Amino acid sequence: NRSVLAVYRPLLEPMRLTHPQYLVMLALWEESPRSVKDIGAALQLDSATLSPLLKRLDTLGYVVRRRDAADERRMIVDLTADGRALREHALTIPPAVVRALGVDLATLEELHRVLTIVNTAALEAAE
Repeated sequence: NRSVLAVYRPLLEPMRLTHPQYLVMLALWEESPRSVKDIGAALQLDSATLSPLLKRLDTLGYVVRRRDAADERRMIVDLTADGRALREHALTIPPAVVRALGVDLATLEELHRVLTIVNTAALEAAE
């Protein structure tokens, strides 16, 4: 895990993102606006971990956080214009990671498939 994250670091630095922040942005590029609870569920992060990530992304000007008008308890996160524009640069990250790792895409897809199975099993075992 540490070695793979080291591959991401120089690729994400020009975007001023850490890997966890990048994952949050991926979730928001997939669907925005989203509730903090929904982002946490998608990334399997608790609010104590997610809140500082969102605060930093807000400070960077990539997202805005606001209370849901229908339910004041819910916090909604939306991309800013800068956050949406950052997606274009982010599209270069996956192929650059594949090249840096020197592993073919089929192997990485198989790894993802197996890790998803293991993660799902672990979540079910914890319930």
